[in-house]
Amino acid sequence: MPDLIRELIERLFPPIGGELRIGGVPVTRLAETHGTPLFVYDRGVLDRACAVLRATYPSEFALYYSVKANPTRAIVRHLLGRGFGLEIASGGEFHQALHAGCAPERILYAGPGKTEAELETVLSRGIGEVHIESLLEGQRVAAIGKRLGLRARVAIRINPGAEAQGGAMRMGGKSTPFGIDEEALEETLDRLSGHRELEIRGIHLFSGTQILDNQVLESQYRRGLEIGRRAAARLGHPLATLDFGGGLGIPYFPGDRAVDMGAWADRLRGLMAEVRGEAAFAACRFLVEPGRFLVGEAGVYLTRVTDVKTSRGKTYLVLDGGMNHHLAASGNLGQVIKRNFPVALVGRLDDAPTQTADLVGPLCTPLDVLARDVPVPAPRVGDLVGIFQSGAYARSASPLGFLSQLTPAEVMAGDGEVELARRRGTYEDLLADIC
Repeated sequence: MPDLIRELIERLFPPIGGELRIGGVPVTRLAETHGTPLFVYDRGVLDRACAVLRATYPSEFALYYSVKANPTRAIVRHLLGRGFGLEIASGGEFHQALHAGCAPERILYAGPGKTEAELETVLSRGIGEVHIESLLEGQRVAAIGKRLGLRARVAIRINPGAEAQGGAMRMGGKSTPFGIDEEALEETLDRLSGHRELEIRGIHLFSGTQILDNQVLESQYRRGLEIGRRAAARLGHPLATLDFGGGLGIPYFPGDRAVDMGAWADRLRGLMAEVRGEAAFAACRFLVEPGRFLVGEAGVYLTRVTDVKTSRGKTYLVLDGGMNHHLAASGNLGQVIKRNFPVALVGRLDDAPTQTADLVGPLCTPLDVLARDVPVPAPRVGDLVGIFQSGAYARSASPLGFLSQLTPAEVMAGDGEVELARRRGTYEDLLADIC
């Protein structure tokens, strides 16, 4: 078994008798009770990630959860109960946040394509901050504020220079639809600060995501502080907020090393010691909005082998779930070179591998390959396959409607108990879409 998979299993999902347990529940019981394909989230793993973040970030920081990582209501509610605010990227996520019980003032709204209707809705409900992505959007928010008779709380999202970049997915440092270019900061502040309907509270910096290197993180935070100083000087008052975005990654592939959170905590304490007492940050609340780091490791995608076949010397395990549920695992969500997520036959962890096989889904397309050349024991129809690191950007980032396959259920497990978070789709659900 590859080292990364062994480490994840031993640390997060200790097996008994060669069978994986998620939240203390055997995977065979989960599959028998709720069927497959199935997303399972471990409540204890979520809580450990929350505790690590709380211990890492100094008291000057407020912690938010990026809903786009996984908007399942059970997860959002759980994180709200742990004291997190929410960062959203659509009007739909705003309504999901409210339905989960989040107060509007605990919500941040970023994203380059906010419609006027969405902006009017969130502003009229008293959202905490709208993060402005363009000069036009800022003017639009001001016009809505004037029409509604309110002063909108906003921050300016900045696309920083290339030297602040890093991570597996870079969001800035080049031409991008995200934010306002760093070199236009002062001009943008000058033009927007003339609108009395805008309370310009701070700056949002989001350079990249899936970062595993403390030095890259520190470089980005230092750039964020520099931009914050410039903004405060131009505005003529201290910033109320400085949002460093998310960025924290988790290991997916061989060779990936998890962020050393102890070392990162030391670096953060050093940064806070440097800025403490600065006029620009005298009243500032620093914000972070992780998504993947909070929920990614808590999720396992369970799917069952429906066929074992050989074609010209290669073995294929045909599964009842595929890229329509887990596009990221198939490599079709941004991978240039396909690499396997951590994957194993989770009911037979003690069985030694005897061969390799490709794991393919049920869809009628050659793109539906979840993993290639996986070492497996002699496979059998009915074997349960688990794809780890599936709590973030999995179900919600996948083409669930492709080929009219049914949507998978989601459950939350903890202390040996299981809660249904989302029921499995039905054929009646498909037919209900027909007008």
